[in-house]
Amino acid sequence: MRARSAITAAVVAAAATFAATADGQKLLGAYQSLTTAAAQQAAQAAFARCQKDGFTVAVAVVDRGGQPLALLRDNLAGWHTSQAAIGKAATAVSFRTDTTELAASSQAGRPSSGIRNWPNVVAVGGGVMIRAKGALVGAIGVSGAPSGDADDACAKAGIAAINDAIELE
Repeated sequence: MRARSAITAAVVAAAATFAATADGQKLLGAYQSLTTAAAQQAAQAAFARCQKDGFTVAVAVVDRGGQPLALLRDNLAGWHTSQAAIGKAATAVSFRTDTTELAASSQAGRPSSGIRNWPNVVAVGGGVMIRAKGALVGAIGVSGAPSGDADDACAKAGIAAINDAIELE
């Protein structure tokens, strides 16, 4: 029994030593991510902007991992707008670029054109990254306005509504 305990203790000690010193790298990362409260506030502001402009849309806000935190859909918005809004926001986070820029860089004939064929990639305007203190913390996606530029404008209004608060966190 003592031999087994000694071996177990040695293995645990060796693993802890290796884990703490392997290449001098940290093994745990710390990062900022959007809260549900911030996501709801941004979604509501984007939704209000679109309503003011006469657009029936869906708005989604995702965390830095692309998971939805908030979703609003006008009761008259098309069935596809919810998934498109989530897809735009998740695409912006995944590629770390606004989807309007991704749409331009992935046009047919461009080196990145194959991106458009990947599952769940939505390479059209309306997905905008949310940054705080220079770090990516989430994204907002809007779908249903008559153009990607209009979707972008609503998304940016949502970000503007929380920008000062998240920069000061």
